[in-house]
Amino acid sequence: MAQPQRQYVETPAALRTRTVRRIGPSPAWEAYQTLRFAFTATPIIAGLDKFFGFLVNWQQYLAPGISSRIPVSADVVMMGVGVVEIIAGLSVAMKPRIGGWIVAAWLCGIVVNLLLIPGYYDIALRDLGLVLGAVALARLARQFDYAIIG
Repeated sequence: MAQPQRQYVETPAALRTRTVRRIGPSPAWEAYQTLRFAFTATPIIAGLDKFFGFLVNWQQYLAPGISSRIPVSADVVMMGVGVVEIIAGLSVAMKPRIGGWIVAAWLCGIVVNLLLIPGYYDIALRDLGLVLGAVALARLARQFDYAIIG
């Protein structure tokens, strides 16, 4: 069965081009702001909770192979992790172009740690998605994070 032959109609240039005036911020700017807020607040909240333990028992997320090789308790390790997470969140708040990469690298370390714990592969997969979000933030920051030159 033969396909019907397509007919093309030439339209004037004025009809082919349409100017649309955007009202409000661009979707890329909104995505950047959303990611910047998320990757500022979340690491700071998680980092602070390493000291208080309101959300979860964080020691369960430290791979046994790692905790057996370090000379300090899992509580002390998690407090150190909390300090690093707070710094990472603050770096996103102050300089997302750099902070996004810091958070992405930190999350890669978390993914590796979780892959060493049987039964935590789903959380590792979720955190891999967060790595991609942090990379997207760092990439968007190249366009939207302007240095203030005085």
